[in-house]
Amino acid sequence: MTVYLRSLETAVPPTVLIQAEARDVFAAQPGLSRLGSRLVSTCFDSAAIDTRYTAVGELTTRSRAENPQFFDPATGLLLRPSTKVRNDIFAVEATKLFIAAAEQAVAACPDIAPADITHLITVSCTGFFNPGPDFKIVRALGLNPAVQRYHLGFMGCYAAFPALRAAKSFCDADPEAVVLVVCAELCSLHVRTSNDPDTIMGSALFADGAAAAVISARDFPAQPALLSLDHFETVLTPVGEEAMAWNIGDEGFEMVLGTYVPHIIDDHIIGALEPLLARDPSLGGLPYRNIRHWAIHPGGRSILDKVQSRLELSDEQLLPARETLRNYGNMSSATVLFVIRHILDLPACTDAAGDATDDAGSGERICSMAFGPGLTVETALFTKITAPQAAGPDAAAEQRGMLRPESALA
Repeated sequence: MTVYLRSLETAVPPTVLIQAEARDVFAAQPGLSRLGSRLVSTCFDSAAIDTRYTAVGELTTRSRAENPQFFDPATGLLLRPSTKVRNDIFAVEATKLFIAAAEQAVAACPDIAPADITHLITVSCTGFFNPGPDFKIVRALGLNPAVQRYHLGFMGCYAAFPALRAAKSFCDADPEAVVLVVCAELCSLHVRTSNDPDTIMGSALFADGAAAAVISARDFPAQPALLSLDHFETVLTPVGEEAMAWNIGDEGFEMVLGTYVPHIIDDHIIGALEPLLARDPSLGGLPYRNIRHWAIHPGGRSILDKVQSRLELSDEQLLPARETLRNYGNMSSATVLFVIRHILDLPACTDAAGDATDDAGSGERICSMAFGPGLTVETALFTKITAPQAAGPDAAAEQRGMLRPESALA
């Protein structure tokens, strides 16, 4: 039995951070050492990010918060709210993103009514509250109160894959199952000024966003499937446990993203791919670049550089990951779903006569990878079912209601 991804939609909060302007704010903070100031400039400038989105509305100078908690535009100071303050904002703002992405994903499936959803999986590592986002989605969308609900918390950037794998398992066990998966992360809640290189790197990379998908093995004739979910694998690298971590501190969650992470991925990416590609004999022994699409989690520019070099992939194959990083930053678990959405929105390949070639759209393979604490490498194989839309990624995003919001920290 084949399990399909029926829809995949994304959402971002309404405040945009301009990378160069955010850099200048972070670089101007008192208490930075000379080395810390240089690291801010280096990390922000080398991140290959232009814009990121944040749910913290007061990070824009247009905000006139009476009692600012994160950023005081009058003094230019980044403030140090407690973990409770940050988490209280998560409960409000993450709920909005969870619901927005979920509503769009269900609306994109005309054959599926909210009451048809049998399982709901929510994912986040950037906050906690209960009744949680699963409860909020059930109420907001009018799902069956008896829907089976599961939350994957605090797993990090790779968590979308365990969620999709669980959805596939539910559908394999019950051919009538319809599973809604929703990832939402507010990483920007936890940024802070510091001389610590890991903290500076996190401030330069992380952002907020959400993505949702509907998965089912059922046939819905009014809406062709987007992908088949073929195979998933998990690999723990033998080193790296201390190089990538996510801890709870008194002033938010503390991200550990060591500079050696790209080297660990470079050393172990081939071994991490072996069990996945072994699941499909047709891929055995082929050069990696023969798999047309690569949906790589853009944990950072240097990680993408190592992946591309080690696997000998083309610039075109890394474009969806690099464009996602450039436009949205690293949104933890939601990010790889943005990359997959970018691939789905790519225009069909055409021949000299302008006709779609045989390998365009249906039947194209997608190999996907995400990395997280541990060091954990999650991999997945998908197959595209329908031909992509003629519109490019930007136009497709506009059609899905993505907003281009006001400038922040400007």
